[in-house]
Amino acid sequence: MHGLNVLSLLLITTCLCDGRRAIEDRADNEFGLKMNRHYEPKSMFRMYTHGKDIQDACTVELFQAHTLQSCSFNSSHPLVIIIHGWSMDGMIESWVTRLAAALKSTQKDINILVSDWLTLAQQHYPIAVQNTRVVGQEIAQLLIWLENLTQFPVSNAHLIGYSLGAHIAGFAGRNLATLGRTLGRITGLDPAGPLFEGMSSTDRLSPDDARFVDAIHTFTQQHLGLSVGIKQPVAHYDFYPNGGSFQPGCHLHVKNLYTHLSQYGLMGFEQTMKCAHERAVHLFIDSLLNRDKQITAYRCRDNAAFNKGVCLDCRKNRCNTLGYDIKKVHTSTSKRLYLKTRSLMPYKMYHFQFRIQLFTQFEKIDPSLTIKLTGTLEESEVLPISLVKEVSGNKTYSFLITVDTDIGDLMMIHVSWEAESLWNNMWSKVKTIFPWESKEDGPKLTIGRIRVKAGETQQRATFCAQADDRPSIRPSEEKMFVRCDERREKQERVRSHG
Repeated sequence: MHGLNVLSLLLITTCLCDGRRAIEDRADNEFGLKMNRHYEPKSMFRMYTHGKDIQDACTVELFQAHTLQSCSFNSSHPLVIIIHGWSMDGMIESWVTRLAAALKSTQKDINILVSDWLTLAQQHYPIAVQNTRVVGQEIAQLLIWLENLTQFPVSNAHLIGYSLGAHIAGFAGRNLATLGRTLGRITGLDPAGPLFEGMSSTDRLSPDDARFVDAIHTFTQQHLGLSVGIKQPVAHYDFYPNGGSFQPGCHLHVKNLYTHLSQYGLMGFEQTMKCAHERAVHLFIDSLLNRDKQITAYRCRDNAAFNKGVCLDCRKNRCNTLGYDIKKVHTSTSKRLYLKTRSLMPYKMYHFQFRIQLFTQFEKIDPSLTIKLTGTLEESEVLPISLVKEVSGNKTYSFLITVDTDIGDLMMIHVSWEAESLWNNMWSKVKTIFPWESKEDGPKLTIGRIRVKAGETQQRATFCAQADDRPSIRPSEEKMFVRCDERREKQERVRSHG
């Protein structure tokens, strides 16, 4: 089994190295030479009609004007072109139809074409990568032809590309630019990483390829030195759900990576990586089907900072909406945005930044703290508090809490100290522990005010202990915190009645 793993790794590495050399050595075909009626396209364009399978859809043939009429193309409506990625089985994947159906059902007056390049995609990966240039040229030819024939403006076209399809969209935009045209929008759904990561902007999707470019990165985690999705920013706004490296609910697939490689060879990648890689597609579909649950993402320098909750700021376009309804703000540099999602659709989660002051007399402790939030609409489940480092002295700690339901305006916070892990690590964490005879002499944490910012509403609030000015909490205890202004009002009412 180990030998098979090594063999698979060597095969993959050799193919990718050969592919990189082929790409570096190639000479692009002259785009203008193919703009004639004698050119035979190597890919097909299928017009989606609601309720029909893509394989049975009407085909728009390049330079064949009668096919536009027979496929009911309407030049007064916007155009979306969906571009699939590398193919292992030569079949159009089911997500293509789901995405097309979601677009059609929510946008109504829209033309939807699917770029079917399966014959070029079902090749060894490095060959498929080379073919992305050809397909990008053909999409650009289609758009120029539509403009010349029907006066359809290229700026009304939106290309949505998955994996290799994202880079195809970029090449289409670059070919149009050589003719003085600017594509309207490109959306890259987990753009492919191998043979594109680290390449110049002319050899991959980039912000220069359309008036507005957005990308969703969902599988940048490396395996065997390779990343399925590209990690570097390639758009005006680059979204990294759950850090972008991997996605919740997909861990079972990665766990079986080496087993699948041993059993299926290169086919093992399809078994292992589809879940997280394809999550970008389903996040985009979610943005269409659940318009009342639009996902907000926040600009941040990296995922570690985001997990501290310090990036939930929407001023000066520091946040944006993931998916179809993104705010198309042109930026001079790529912006990285982070967010958390659920493992299932609807994927939206609500983000809260907590800043809490903790004081302990012990050298270092690692308490197992949990939190429960009560809002005007709902109450959250009990959630663990993840502190980056152990508690010591008198410090303020910042962390991110996410809930998967809209709890409304936050009104109360319940903080609990679970005792289970205390005894497992107390002796190794505390340098000097004196024996205690009563609970009052045991370990405790003093909690100051808790400051909270809600990412989705941008509201801020400060919470104080319901009873004590500086409450102490011990293992197996729970303390309740309420909005400080409400506690003062309650105290004033008590005094006035006294």
